[in-house]
Amino acid sequence: MAFEPKPPVIPTTRTCPFDPDPEYIRLREKDPISPVTFNVAPGRKDGWLATRHEDVRKIMADARFSHRADLLALVSQPPFEVENYDPKPSPPGSFVRMDAPEHTRYRRLLTGFFTVRRIQQYEPTLAGIIDGCLDELEALEPPVDLLTAFIKKVVYRSVHSVMGVPESDIAELDEHFSVLMGLQYSLEEFIHHNGALDATLERIVQYLFDNPSDKLLGQLIATGELTQEEVTNICWITIGGALDTTPNMLGLGTFALLEHPEQLAKVRARPELMERAVEELLRYLTISHLGASRVALEDVEIGGRTIEAGQTVVLSLPAANRDPEQFERPEEFDVTRPSRRHVAFGFGIHQCLGQHLARATLRIGFQKLFDRFPGLRLAVPADEVPLRSIAMHYGVQELPVTWR
Repeated sequence: MAFEPKPPVIPTTRTCPFDPDPEYIRLREKDPISPVTFNVAPGRKDGWLATRHEDVRKIMADARFSHRADLLALVSQPPFEVENYDPKPSPPGSFVRMDAPEHTRYRRLLTGFFTVRRIQQYEPTLAGIIDGCLDELEALEPPVDLLTAFIKKVVYRSVHSVMGVPESDIAELDEHFSVLMGLQYSLEEFIHHNGALDATLERIVQYLFDNPSDKLLGQLIATGELTQEEVTNICWITIGGALDTTPNMLGLGTFALLEHPEQLAKVRARPELMERAVEELLRYLTISHLGASRVALEDVEIGGRTIEAGQTVVLSLPAANRDPEQFERPEEFDVTRPSRRHVAFGFGIHQCLGQHLARATLRIGFQKLFDRFPGLRLAVPADEVPLRSIAMHYGVQELPVTWR
């Protein structure tokens, strides 16, 4: 039996692989806080979609809006019927869908591992990982799928190096996360992959409790402040986030650079532009294409609309990052653009914890990839590159490339 993904309640139809749904342009100009109706919600099904940069940042920074899992409506419904939806509060350690002070406690324990300084200290190790993966790529006979032959290897080895997760377990974790984040599973597949993922994470955490490590998870355990359940749920968030975001951004970013040779030429001529190029790719592509969500804890007026208590508002990060009131010529990909005010990593207390590691991986990854393979190009026409059109994070399913 085939299971068709149900479309999200927000626009996701793309006419170009790098541009969000053109409907966002009309909404941002004519109805920047527009009404939507959710199919699955714990309470009110009437809600809102915000598309302006200013409004999105305001809501993300406003403590009157909650990120709690048990209050939020679902932007994308699973591809099976959901009856009597009654989500529970996030379990201990699952800090992303919590508010202060619970969120603050877990965030405090983790923040020190992802500061700019800590990531700068890690960069030589990361560069060595990328060089090793490029050596393996160079030994292959093209064409190859860059996603599996290079990009995922980099992320797997980085997760092992930073987190201390046994490298032999990472591919299995990625398999389960890929299905769950892909939003195209049957009920039976959903149950299987959730259960298998939980069991694998619990086994890994038990191993780490029994075998002290100086990596991130080992240091967290050594604080004595966290139970095994809390560490397991922290793993769900941090490992799942790394495995589902950075590969999509590296893959889609490489695709975009190959399809904009004039911009790639600028970076090759002036390597110091790579940092700006990464920020521009984050803004221009915005792989979190289902956006972020918040639920109002009280009536709040934003952009001339009253968002009532209990209503979920979807924050369209792709639309906000193409807002002409914030970015000049926002529909253009320009690696010389200086602004870092994009919201690709979110904003406020829930801003992406691993953003500095992600930036370093993208900057070093792109630089070394194009230095090593100056003739890198697509091995198929651009319109034949398969895309993750309905998934938690947008990207490429495969990226066939050649260099000879």
